[in-house]
Amino acid sequence: MGTSPARPTTYDDTLGMRLSHRAMIADAGRLTDLLAGLAAGAPTDARHGAAVAGYLQLFCTSIEHHHRTEDDVLWPILVETAGPHVDLSELTEDHDALDPILAGIRELAPQLPDRTAAAALAGHLGRLRDLLTEHIAEEEATIFPMITGFVPLDRWAQVEKAAKKGARPDFEIARALDCLTDAERPAIRREFPLPARLMIKVMASRHHRRERAVFGPSAVLAQHA
Repeated sequence: MGTSPARPTTYDDTLGMRLSHRAMIADAGRLTDLLAGLAAGAPTDARHGAAVAGYLQLFCTSIEHHHRTEDDVLWPILVETAGPHVDLSELTEDHDALDPILAGIRELAPQLPDRTAAAALAGHLGRLRDLLTEHIAEEEATIFPMITGFVPLDRWAQVEKAAKKGARPDFEIARALDCLTDAERPAIRREFPLPARLMIKVMASRHHRRERAVFGPSAVLAQHA
């Protein structure tokens, strides 16, 4: 008796990665605006500066973890399954270009709420925003068709497992779910049973308090359904 073929990965299966991409771009944009405002003299104090610095560190760690998962897990799987169809050189170069920007953000963040540091951070974050926006657009246009065309679902599950390992759930999950569209919410409800959804709600509440401390009372990207 022959073995049944492995189910291919579908576009719907990539929702988690697409949400991570949206969250990164959204945060890069609003952090750029926030730091530009602080550099221009927006009200702040030491407590707010510490909250912003903490968020920046979490944000940098999130990006580094995401790209390490791609470099160490997704790229080798694509090379194995898609073979000659794969050219990852430009995407890898983008990852390398991010490293000094993230290092600069990490170095300057503890100096907040100093305005000079805020101005330098706004510059770093603006470059990060632009690079991420371009990189993610290229990645989703070129890599996602390879994933859905060549990667079996069981191999994609390895990528998702690596993405979850070492990540901060109270930071990553809340940010990702805040980027859901109305059309995507039913799929998340089907994937997570009620106990998991309740736990996610607790984590989301914690993260939204973190956001308000950084961005202000109307900061949350979107409310969970």
